[in-house]
Amino acid sequence: MGSIHDWKPELYDQKLGFVSDYGKDVLRLLQPQPGEMILDLGCGTGDLSFEIQNSGARVLGMDYSPAMIEQGRRKYPSLDFIVGNAADFSLDQSMDAVFSNAALHWIKDAEAVAACVWRALRPGGRFVAEFGGRGNVDTIIQSTCKVLSEHYGIDGEQRNPWFFPSIGEYSSLLEAQGFRVTYAVHFDRPTPLEDGENGLFHWLSGLGADEFFQDLSDTNRARAFQQICNAARAKLYQDNVWFADYKRIRVVAFK
Repeated sequence: MGSIHDWKPELYDQKLGFVSDYGKDVLRLLQPQPGEMILDLGCGTGDLSFEIQNSGARVLGMDYSPAMIEQGRRKYPSLDFIVGNAADFSLDQSMDAVFSNAALHWIKDAEAVAACVWRALRPGGRFVAEFGGRGNVDTIIQSTCKVLSEHYGIDGEQRNPWFFPSIGEYSSLLEAQGFRVTYAVHFDRPTPLEDGENGLFHWLSGLGADEFFQDLSDTNRARAFQQICNAARAKLYQDNVWFADYKRIRVVAFK
């Protein structure tokens, strides 16, 4: 959310299912209650929206990618989905909670997101989120920037699409908006990628980070992905499994 990425919903569901699987841990922080109205912000293809609905809450799923929303509607026709921008939205009714998993690091204007979430919540409503924190996928980013610079004359740092704040930075941002932050943690979570030898290649293909590779032909893009895999292999490939060097922030805040 925040800018259009070339998301591939089928590849996302098949090869990046861990995104939703890990998100189920965050649902324990949300503790959805029957009858609550909950916004799933950056809902992807709706797997966690469906989990929230199973608690008895009413859920609205929002994502910036029309392809993701279309896939969500196919998978979960009983759910309500809308296309929307997390940094620029308003709703017709107040939410009891806003939930977000693995989405907010795509939006660099975090202050605008906080303001929209604040407006969406009823007084006393809660905001529960997990996303990439400072140092997230550092090895992958460094390998990407090295390959783009050495082989394609591209400054990858200028194209980095992600916002990975420190825990102090993000908590302060929420407090400046008026939130009371009641829980915040920044932790390492090395994450095994599916598909063995092809795990990191599929991660690069399916995660929508097109800003890094926007000028490359399909052939050069595939070549760059393989060169990035070669550069990162020593640190991230162990026993025939690729690991993404994730560092995550989880936060709970009340209006």
